Amino acid sequence: MTPGIKSAKRAKIKYELHPYDHDPNAASYGEEAAEKLGVAPEKVFKTLVIELDGSTLAVCVIPVTNQLDLKAAAKVLGAKKAKMADKNRVQRTTGYVLGGVSPLGQKKRLTTVIHESAQAHPAIYVSAGRRGLDIELAPEDLKNLTSGSFAHIAK
Repeated sequence: MTPGIKSAKRAKIKYELHPYDHDPNAASYGEEAAEKLGVAPEKVFKTLVIELDGSTLAVCVIPVTNQLDLKAAAKVLGAKKAKMADKNRVQRTTGYVLGGVSPLGQKKRLTTVIHESAQAHPAIYVSAGRRGLDIELAPEDLKNLTSGSFAHIAK
């Protein structure tokens, strides 16, 4: 059981786990998850970690069908500049490997922003903390568990 699943369980929210056979050669892990789970790709969200103003890390959760808008994310998070965080730093800070980073149960809680489109769905899918395992939960529960917010951060 991953730390992400444990945090959902502790919070006593409604969630469902969805394991699938992960292919390490898949071009996009998020799109692979949508396809293998038979879910509309706009309901599957990827967890991206960015670095703000050269120091602070933050989490952006966006649909796998979109690209992160770094300028919009920086603005929402009150920073001048944002870039994708170094993968080793991401793994050390979150406790998860790339491709399996969950917005839930991270070693160090990071400021989290969820793309506003999540609110259009009764449930969304995010990584449960390892490749080949997604957790389905209500967007509002994800927001509450991460102390996050909703904003327009993708294009």
